[in-house]
Amino acid sequence: MGVGTDQEDGPNYTVDELAARAGVTVRTVRFYGTRGLLPPPVIGARRVGHYGQGHLSRLALIEELQRQGMTLAAIERYLEQLPADLSAQDLAIHRALVASWAPESAETITRRELERRAGRALTEEDVDRLAAMGVLDRTAEDDTFRLDGSLLRLGVELLDVPIEHETILASRTVLLEHARAAAQELSRLFRDEVWSPYRESGEDPDHLSAMKSLSAHMQPMVVQALLTAFQRSLSEELSTAFRRR
Repeated sequence: MGVGTDQEDGPNYTVDELAARAGVTVRTVRFYGTRGLLPPPVIGARRVGHYGQGHLSRLALIEELQRQGMTLAAIERYLEQLPADLSAQDLAIHRALVASWAPESAETITRRELERRAGRALTEEDVDRLAAMGVLDRTAEDDTFRLDGSLLRLGVELLDVPIEHETILASRTVLLEHARAAAQELSRLFRDEVWSPYRESGEDPDHLSAMKSLSAHMQPMVVQALLTAFQRSLSEELSTAFRRR
């Protein structure tokens, strides 16, 4: 996992300066280095490590991926798939695309606030069912959760639907597997048809602007297309299944 080697991306920062610019701690920088997420610094006089703009861009990308809920292992796999010669600008674009395509960030919420927003008291079984549906996750603190607010209303409505907990978990697994497959194929198309031409264009500013604009417009179209296709397919499958009975 290399960083850009352009002269403007040269090793200009000490570890303290890099951490300050990235808004993280020195301990975080060193931790990412030991995990292989961040390339080692260039060792200069007096054995002092120096970092460049590429390190800063990679740090920003790592932090963005973490904000979107990716584990360090998943981030490591993500970074391993990137070309080794990406420049600092390339990494910055990756971060922008990740942020623009990511869903709304989850929020930390207490049980009292959760029940207020749900409009009802919640049993432990209710909380388990909401977690199984991906509406929330328990945290290390008692009665504190990470909540996806966009799913709360639907999740609460489904609490009264007579569906077994195991069925919810199985359904979510199926949906996640197929959604991940679709996302991987779309990512491949975007990489081959948009990202590769951009890199071959010599980082032409006009092509870069067009790519960012395309990314912003693609997201709602792709989401709507996936939703429509799923609704139609599910309707057809259910109709076929019940006609056989």
